[in-house]
Amino acid sequence: MEIGNFNIGSRAFIIAELSANHGHDKSIAIETVRAAKKAGADAIKLQTYRPDTITIDCDNEYFQINDGTQWDGRTLYDLYEEAHLPWEWHAELFEVAKNEGLVCFSSPFDKTAVDFLEELNTPAYKIASFEIQDIPLIEYAASKGKPIIMSTGIATEEDIQLAVDTCRNAGNEEIILLKCTSSYPAPIDLANLRTMVDMKERFGVEVGLSDHTLGNTVPIVATSLGARVIEKHFILNKSIGGPDADFSLDLEEFSSMVKAVREAEKALGEVTYELSEKVQKNKKFARSLFAVKDIKKGERFSEDNVRSIRPGYGLHPVNFNKIIGKIALKNIEKGSPLHEQEIKDFEI
Repeated sequence: MEIGNFNIGSRAFIIAELSANHGHDKSIAIETVRAAKKAGADAIKLQTYRPDTITIDCDNEYFQINDGTQWDGRTLYDLYEEAHLPWEWHAELFEVAKNEGLVCFSSPFDKTAVDFLEELNTPAYKIASFEIQDIPLIEYAASKGKPIIMSTGIATEEDIQLAVDTCRNAGNEEIILLKCTSSYPAPIDLANLRTMVDMKERFGVEVGLSDHTLGNTVPIVATSLGARVIEKHFILNKSIGGPDADFSLDLEEFSSMVKAVREAEKALGEVTYELSEKVQKNKKFARSLFAVKDIKKGERFSEDNVRSIRPGYGLHPVNFNKIIGKIALKNIEKGSPLHEQEIKDFEI
């Protein structure tokens, strides 16, 4: 599967989520894209909606936020009015990303957003956690034949299966599911990354992580468990403020996370029993059979005059029992490695 010029599976696809971290200032949004490249991201992801494409302007009890979040006391419309990325900025941000060598794509929140993003030749679609139940939206996005990345932050197993089936029924098999904890910020003990591994097997798709925890631990563990995508909120500077600033990583933090993920990938390496040149050189410090006392020609080898010790210049220790009782063919000084030609009737 490819997203833009990135081959999913070659290494983790690291996405910097712009989200609301633009302060309604286009120059900040542009600089954030450039900073994402500097931080080591492979992609920048936008969110494409207007307040009235995601909710309605209503302040009754259903549209008030009062659930113990950082956004309590606001209406949904008010929050999304502050957070949304103006659509007229999208084309320029796509172009800036292209010039920086970044993949740029977005999360649509209704069909008009999908149509708009098609005009911009988006290489993929991201379905946000709270839209995973919007089956008509998923069906429409999937019908465009581009990779579909879906966060599962509020999804049950049945929700995920329905969303995956919807993509497949639309003729789209290019599906990536992201393990996500829809809490802002999210506590580490709710990451439950083993679920990510299970999702890959259960639903037969690629998997990754959309992370709202603070720090690098969860992305590192996810990488070690096979995450093909790592998504984190990215902010140019936390002084910008905004709804997502508290759980977003700045340039230094995001760079640290990228470095940690790439080091984790190096540590995973590949299945091999070949010894590197450096390790081969160090193998001389392994154990081997040595004379630990002077041994005269004709004397028998015994547990008293032969031992398995470091370094590794003598016979392999597996030969110890074969040597015991056999006769030395020459004088052997204490501290000398033993070799087969020094031992009568010895065969490896």
